[in-house]
Amino acid sequence: MEVIVADGLSQDKTREVIAAFQRAHPDLPVHIEDNIRRTIPSGLNVAAAAACGEFVVRLDAHCIPIPEYAEFCVRAIEAGKGSVVGGVWDIRPGAAGFVAQGIAQAAAHPLGVGDAMYRIGAVEGPVDTVPFGAFRRSLFQQMGGFDESLLTNEDYEFNTRVRQAGGIVWIDPAIRSTYIARATLPALAQQYWRYGFWKLRMLLQHPGSLRWRQALPPLFVLSLIALGIISIFWPVARWVLLAEIALYVLALALAAAQAAVRQSRLLLLPGMLLAMATMHFAWGSGFLWSALLAPKRHG
Repeated sequence: MEVIVADGLSQDKTREVIAAFQRAHPDLPVHIEDNIRRTIPSGLNVAAAAACGEFVVRLDAHCIPIPEYAEFCVRAIEAGKGSVVGGVWDIRPGAAGFVAQGIAQAAAHPLGVGDAMYRIGAVEGPVDTVPFGAFRRSLFQQMGGFDESLLTNEDYEFNTRVRQAGGIVWIDPAIRSTYIARATLPALAQQYWRYGFWKLRMLLQHPGSLRWRQALPPLFVLSLIALGIISIFWPVARWVLLAEIALYVLALALAAAQAAVRQSRLLLLPGMLLAMATMHFAWGSGFLWSALLAPKRHG
């Protein structure tokens, strides 16, 4: 077993931390590869290309895997369960305070993330995608690696190609990692804007991979914009707009209140409500902005 770290020419203490880890684990080969392009897919391609073993197990910086993570992944692949194998997230807040707590709860709630099974809990079986993913190195070579034109959603796109080629993406709840959620609403908004923006670019390549949960945020944001413009000329549209906003806030409040009561933490209500609204508006706006720019780039 070897550990390969793709480092995007970091200016912080990343390499010092890696060196300390190497000193603490002298029997474990740890190699650093320069990720010159400094993007996620390029780093994955650099690290996977440098791997020498039969299996590649991906892990990202925002997660903490259980000790058996790699073992369980390899065992599932060897059992023939899937071409790509992954597990579920135990989502933890990135800081103290009700906002960070609300973000972590929203990131694991169906109203926040739809039917993303690795976030909301899953039974073992085939899925559209898994976080990170483990696979044979030969599969990576066969698929041509990760698409470096996509700065986000590169894993979903890779798994889509695997499924289109007849492979199975398999989730196993025994494969667990702790994911550290964003700590603030601006950081969450930036993250989900990026998700929405690059999801549209991914869908331009694989339109058949669109799922209902991915279409709702941009449609919702678009409806608010449209009703806002129409209401200038047609007063009835103002009431429709107000009703839509009221129903939306009510749905978020009910979901947040349920979680707050269940956990006896009343401050989860405003934290979750703000977090879910941020996720929806940022994702939907990023998607729509990407759609506006797409004709210029792809025309």
